[in-house]
Amino acid sequence: MARPRVALFVTCLVDLFRPAVGFASVKLLQDAGCTVEVPMAQTCCGQPGWNSGDRETARSVAAQVIETFGGYDHVVLPSGSCAATIVKDYPQMFPEGDPLHEAAVALAGRTHEIVSFLVDVMGVKRVSAKLQAQATYHDSCSGLRSLGIRDQPRALLASVEGLTLTEMEESEVCCGFGGTFCVKYPEISTVMAADKTRNAAATGAGLLLAGDLGCLMNIAGMASREGRSFRCRHVVEVLAGQTDGPAIGEG
Repeated sequence: MARPRVALFVTCLVDLFRPAVGFASVKLLQDAGCTVEVPMAQTCCGQPGWNSGDRETARSVAAQVIETFGGYDHVVLPSGSCAATIVKDYPQMFPEGDPLHEAAVALAGRTHEIVSFLVDVMGVKRVSAKLQAQATYHDSCSGLRSLGIRDQPRALLASVEGLTLTEMEESEVCCGFGGTFCVKYPEISTVMAADKTRNAAATGAGLLLAGDLGCLMNIAGMASREGRSFRCRHVVEVLAGQTDGPAIGEG
């Protein structure tokens, strides 16, 4: 059977703030039997413009994404929110009758968040990573509510030798980031982030994991200001066994 040709959509935050997540994603995809390419022409998915009401800019960015990622068997992203933008929003950006409608729908059907792709598409049941740690998991809003990602990361984390996963209260509640939400409503966002760090700390876990870098940066920032002892990492870093470097918000 031919190896699936997969394009990795790195995402803006990973590219600018956490390239290690991109490298971990490549390793996981290759270990799963994929041929991985990272198109150099990729930029933003258009989510900030779309969510802020700048439809024209969002459509322009999305059109570039559709062109850049055409021809691959699958497009995979280490972000539930960016993946949800392509899967859920692109078909709305280019409704029926628009010349790009069919291409947008086709791309949406080939696009996946990475952990969901590994489990649901590639049939991965376990990873070879090892990590002696107690962790807790935050379910990002877009991944959970838009794409139904909840059991997949937990299933793979259960296969990490030495790792214990302890669920926090309200793991599915927003951390307060919400893209531009934290800028528009900083007081509300701050309270939500503090609730999240309190619930995470109550588990006694030394590690908080999630699948969206925006959430992780927000939680890590609040945890640092509060002096919390737990550290934050993207779930793919743990699944790929790449946890030697500094955690998010460190160094």
